[in-house]
Amino acid sequence: MIKIGLKEKLKRIGPCLWELSKEAKPGMKVPAWLFLSDKLLKEVEEGAVEQAANVTFLPGIYKHSIALPDMHFGYGFPIGGVAALDFETGGLSPGGIGFDINCGVRLLRTNLTLEQVKPKLRELLEAIFRNVPSGVGEKGKIRLSISELDEVLVSGARWAVEKGYGTEKDLEHLEENGCMKGADASKVSSEAKKRGAPQLGTLGAGNHFLEIQVVDKIFLPEVAKVFGLERVGQVTVMIHTGSRGFGHQVCTDYLRILESRFRDEIRKLPDRELVYAPSGTKECEDYFSGMAAAANYAWCNRHMIMHWVRESFVKVLGMKLEDIGLEVVYDVAHNIGKIEEHEIDGKKVKVYLHRKGSTRAFPPKHPEIPKDHQEVGQCVLIPGSIGTASYVLVGAETARETFYSTAHGAGRVSSRAKMLRGVKGEEVARRLAQKGILSRAASWRVMAEEAPEAYKDIDEVARVTEEAGISKRVSRLLPLGCMKG
Repeated sequence: MIKIGLKEKLKRIGPCLWELSKEAKPGMKVPAWLFLSDKLLKEVEEGAVEQAANVTFLPGIYKHSIALPDMHFGYGFPIGGVAALDFETGGLSPGGIGFDINCGVRLLRTNLTLEQVKPKLRELLEAIFRNVPSGVGEKGKIRLSISELDEVLVSGARWAVEKGYGTEKDLEHLEENGCMKGADASKVSSEAKKRGAPQLGTLGAGNHFLEIQVVDKIFLPEVAKVFGLERVGQVTVMIHTGSRGFGHQVCTDYLRILESRFRDEIRKLPDRELVYAPSGTKECEDYFSGMAAAANYAWCNRHMIMHWVRESFVKVLGMKLEDIGLEVVYDVAHNIGKIEEHEIDGKKVKVYLHRKGSTRAFPPKHPEIPKDHQEVGQCVLIPGSIGTASYVLVGAETARETFYSTAHGAGRVSSRAKMLRGVKGEEVARRLAQKGILSRAASWRVMAEEAPEAYKDIDEVARVTEEAGISKRVSRLLPLGCMKG
């Protein structure tokens, strides 16, 4: 007898929307919704569809599990996965948040044009590469005591500002203003702190990057203007990194605790990687506090990196910072759990919102977005892979079916191991240079692992994101120089 995979049971219910009914797999509590075009669906692994179905087994799940256009196989949840679990009867699943807690993206705009920057581009990239430590296990330029690290975990990006890294104004354009409430340093292990103390202010390896970019297209001029992106040819800088080994250890620690404590709950799940802390338990509260601490570490990390980027621009260009205008457009997290209120079936409910490889995308007038973005909606950032475009989008009211969540990037189609077998890092760098894109990496290995062909077509992901009503394209950014950890 031939087994029919779940992918074959998907039913199209919209131009870019597929549904897996709850009858597709015994035990599903709600359907799974996949926001994909025909092209993107072909690239999705059967295992990722299975994971989207498995998420629906979690208690207190509302409406449907969600997989976004960048979806691919992950730990527990698919990457690009979203789920809202009831605050009273649900819980928190670390697999729905990820190991790199608050891996996220920060975009800086400048007053500079391509013509001004191009002659100094190589020098700029080299200066940033020297100024920002990067790579696996790389240590930062500052040394923190454990008590100082505890302050970072509670204060987030504000700690950096108080120490002279960045300004108060910067905080206005960070998700949560760069500091998530509920963080508690005492809920983090000494092992996590040992890993985190030396790594603050460093760019991670893998798909993390720091990129000098140029505005290539503007789709919504009025919205782009609000975000400070006024014209084609304007130079920007994008920083993509997270909580480093610290966040990974926090996630690892709590997975061990939950697997030991909630064995009966695991038996009711189709995949032990979905282990969760039930609402109302000490473990749920502790994990939320530890996760929030890791999120704050990541915001502080990106803030310090931004400071050194600013220093590099000032030194190389010989201009004042106010003339360069390296200002924060926005900073978004894309591996995070939040306590949010959403209107579901006509009534407001409090939920644990899991966004795993997913960015929030709040609509206009939402109280949690910056005052100067209120009329247009939340800025959304979708980074591409090395050598490809990145996108600025804006949140829309039509994203309520995804609990105001959108894609976080291109999404992988080939494993790192496969890329290493077939691609040489030096060749990737040569190909980029032929396109006029400079690159600098901590190793040739990471260049091979992160080659453009390892990822989905970012233009298609952004197009589908807009067509599905999840968020609207504002600007497309093209790489000029890319630094990989």
